[in-house]
Amino acid sequence: MPVRESSVRTTWSGLRGLHSRINAGLERALQRRFHFGMSEFTALCALADAPDGELRMQELTEVVGLNQSSVSRLVARMEQSGLTGREVCETDRRGVYSRITSAGREVHAEALPFYDKTLAAIFDEVGADPELGPLLARLRD
Repeated sequence: MPVRESSVRTTWSGLRGLHSRINAGLERALQRRFHFGMSEFTALCALADAPDGELRMQELTEVVGLNQSSVSRLVARMEQSGLTGREVCETDRRGVYSRITSAGREVHAEALPFYDKTLAAIFDEVGADPELGPLLARLRD
């Protein structure tokens, strides 16, 4: 059984390394081009895809994968950039929504193809890595 456990650990380690490398490349590229990172991009995509372009803060917390406090700060930064706005729910004053703005939709429309192109380039780069390339190839099959 120790051989299997070692194999599982090795696979998990490889997946963490693969995720880290891809995420770091995307983070750098988005920061350089749009002055925001993966969390903001993920939130922007979720809002753009949501019905009426809005999500409750709790829903956004689940999508982005950060804690509530971090998402509040993230939304505040996005509001300052004009990408989103915050609204209080009319039927439940405790409910707060984040809504994508028209400027946010424009940035999303520009960022999405950039993200796709950057991700493809990172996949090509990682694919050539002797350690991570085979794992990526297996995942893409």
